[in-house]
Amino acid sequence: MKDSRKEIISWSLYDWANSAFATTVMAAFFPIFFSQYWSMGADSAESTFFLGLGNSLASLLVAVLSPIIGAIADKGSYRKKLLILFAFLGAAMTAGLFLVSAGMWPVAIILYVIANIGFASANTFYDSLLPSIASEKKVDFVSSLGYSLGYIGGGLLFLINVLMYLMPTAFGLPDDGGITAVRLSFLMVGIWWIVFSIPLMVFVKEPEGEKMKLSRAIKEGFGDLGKTLKSLKQLKNTALFLVAYWCYIDGVDTIIKMATDYGTALGFSASSLIVALLITQFVAFPAALLYNTFGKKVGVKRALLVAIAAYMIIACLGFFMTKESQFYALAVCIGLFQGGIQALSRSYFSRLIPEGETAQFYGFFNLLGKFAAIIGPLLLGVVTLITGQQRFGILSLIILFLIGFILLRKVDDSRVEEDLKAFKAAKG
Repeated sequence: MKDSRKEIISWSLYDWANSAFATTVMAAFFPIFFSQYWSMGADSAESTFFLGLGNSLASLLVAVLSPIIGAIADKGSYRKKLLILFAFLGAAMTAGLFLVSAGMWPVAIILYVIANIGFASANTFYDSLLPSIASEKKVDFVSSLGYSLGYIGGGLLFLINVLMYLMPTAFGLPDDGGITAVRLSFLMVGIWWIVFSIPLMVFVKEPEGEKMKLSRAIKEGFGDLGKTLKSLKQLKNTALFLVAYWCYIDGVDTIIKMATDYGTALGFSASSLIVALLITQFVAFPAALLYNTFGKKVGVKRALLVAIAAYMIIACLGFFMTKESQFYALAVCIGLFQGGIQALSRSYFSRLIPEGETAQFYGFFNLLGKFAAIIGPLLLGVVTLITGQQRFGILSLIILFLIGFILLRKVDDSRVEEDLKAFKAAKG
C-alpha cells in the first residue's frame, strides 16, 4: 500500500545511511588521505593517474550498467534485493579502507572504486522504489524528505569525523596528525551505512510484479531494454526532460565538485572550506523540505525553473567573490537550492515514466547523473585556461543552466499521459 508512514520513513532513512559516504569519503577525506598517506613514498604522478583512471572506469561502468541491471530488476522484481547487495558491497569496501596501510595506494584505489560502484548502483534501485511507496500526491514530499535526511545524516557524521580529525585526544585517539581519526572515519561510514539501511531492508516491500528466475529475468530484461530504446521516441517529453536534467545537473555537480578547488585558488584556508561544506549540508536539511512546500504552491516544474535561475545567480556571485565571508554566504545560497533541485528532479521524473519499468528508467536517469559533471568541469577548465582566471570559468557554467532552463520549459506536462500510452502501445 502506498503512503505507508513506516515505509516512507524507512525508505528515506537510506538517504541518511549512504550520504555519509558522499560527504565524509568522496567529498572530504579520501582525496586528502590518498595524497597525504596512502601515496606516501610513491610516485605522485603515477598514483594520481591511476586514481583518476579508476574513478573514470567506475563512473563508466555504472553509467553503462544502470539501465541494464535496472531492466533485469524490473522483469524479476529484484529491485530491493539488488539495492541491498550493492549497499553491502559499498559499505564493506568503505569499511575496508580502515585496514589499508601507508603506501598501499593501489589497494586503496581498488576498494574506493568498488565502493563507488556499490554506492551509485544501489541509488538506482533506491530511486526506483520511490513510485511504489509514494502516491503522486506525496511523491515530491517523500523525495524531499529523503534528500533532507541525507543532508543532516551525512552532515552529522561528517561533523563528528572532522572533530575527531581536529581534536583526536578528546575522542581518546592518538595525536598522530589525524591518521587514526581518518582511518576510523572510514570504518564508521561503513557501519553507519549498514545500520541505517536496516529499516529499508525490513519494512519496505518489493513492488508487486512477476516473479521469475534470475536467468530468465536477465534474458527478458535485455529484450525489454532493446524495445525501450527503440520506442523511446514515443516519450518525447521524458526524453526532453532527461536532456534538460543532464545540462542543469551538470552545472550543479560542477559547482559541488569544484567549489573547494575554486576556494583554494582564491587563497581560502582549508578550515574555511570544511566549514563551508558543513554550512551547505545543514542549510540543505530544512531547505529541501521547505522547497517541496514551494513546489506545491507554484508547481514542481516551475520550482525547478526557479532553482535553475538561482544557480545562474550563484555562478554570477561566485565570479565577484573575494572574501571568506562571501564564500560562507555562497554556501548558504547553494544549500537553499541544492536539495530542492535534486529532490524535485527525482520526483518529477517519476511522473514521466511508465509504471512497472521504474528501475530501468531510473537507470537512464542515473546514467545521465554519472555523465553529469563531464561537460561542466571541461567548460570551466577550458575557459579558465583561455582567460587565465578561474572567475570566468565559474561564470561560464551559466551556459549549462541556461540550456537546461530552456529545454525544461519545453516539457509539456499535459501530453505526458498521451506519451505513456503511445509508448505502451509501441512496446506491445
